[in-house]
Amino acid sequence: MRFLILAVSLLLATPLHATELKIATWNIAWLTLRTANDPALPRDLTPRQPGDFTLLAAYARRLDADVVALQEVDGPEAAARIFDPRDYAFFFPDERDIQRTGFAVKRSLRAIRNADLAELDLYPNARFSLRRGTDITIDADGRLLRLLSVHLNAGCREGPMQGDRGRECGQLSQQSTILAGWVAQRRAEGAAFAILGDFNRRMTHPRDDMLAELNAAAPVTRTTEGVSNPCWSDARGGRPFISHVLLGGPARNWMVQNSLRVMVYAERDPVMRDRLSDHCPISLRLRLN
Repeated sequence: MRFLILAVSLLLATPLHATELKIATWNIAWLTLRTANDPALPRDLTPRQPGDFTLLAAYARRLDADVVALQEVDGPEAAARIFDPRDYAFFFPDERDIQRTGFAVKRSLRAIRNADLAELDLYPNARFSLRRGTDITIDADGRLLRLLSVHLNAGCREGPMQGDRGRECGQLSQQSTILAGWVAQRRAEGAAFAILGDFNRRMTHPRDDMLAELNAAAPVTRTTEGVSNPCWSDARGGRPFISHVLLGGPARNWMVQNSLRVMVYAERDPVMRDRLSDHCPISLRLRLN
C-alpha cells in the first residue's frame, strides 16, 4: 500500500506533457521612431517609411514566436510598432542607447527580469557605445529557462580575438570573457539557459576563440552549427551566421530536432535591406522536459 501511494504521488507530481516554446532572435537594424535628422542617429541612416513598419509587423506575426530576443531596437515604443503590445510584453535594459538589446515575450508566459549584464557595454558614456545584455527568466508551467539577449562588438568576425589584431578584436575578447562569467554562474546554479543575439562572430572554426572560452565555462550547443544563413543570399548561396542561439545546461537537450528556421524576406530589392533589416529572424523550438 505504501508503494502504491508513493507511485500515485509521483505520477501526480510529474508533468503529463512537455511544454514547447518557439524562441527567436532578430536584429531589426536601427529600429527607432526618431526622425531622420535626430543628431543621435548616423547621418547616412535610411529612414523607415510607415509602410516599412507595416511590413515588419507582418513578418513578426508570421514568425509568431513565444520569445524574441531583439537587437538594435530603440526601446518598447519602437518594439510595439512591430509586435502587438496586446500579445507581447517588452523587456529592455536601463540605458538610453538607440541600438538596445531586449525581449518581446508572449503575455501568456510569465517572465522575470533579471539585472542587466551591464558589463558588456565597455564604454557606456560613448556616443555610439557598446550594448548591455538583457537578462530574463521564463517560467513555462514551472519549468525555468534563463535567457540573455546580446549584441556584441563588430569588426572581429573570425580569427584570434587578440588586441594586437586591432581594437575591435580586443574589445570582443573582453566581452567574451564577461559572457563566459555569466555562463559559469548559470552552470553553478544548474540552470537551463540560452544566449541569443548578434555575436558578430562566425564561430565556424572548430577551435574558435569565443566558443572555446564559453565552452570552458560550461558546455554550450551552437544551434546554427553546420548550416548556412540564407538571409539576403544571392547566386553564391548562403553565408556563415553571425547571429546565433547557444543552449546550455539542461536546455542543450531541449531543442526539437530540425526546428531551426530562418525567415527570409520576400522582398529582393537590395534597397529593402535598409528599410527592413540586413538580418532575418532566426528561430527554433524547445521542448522543456
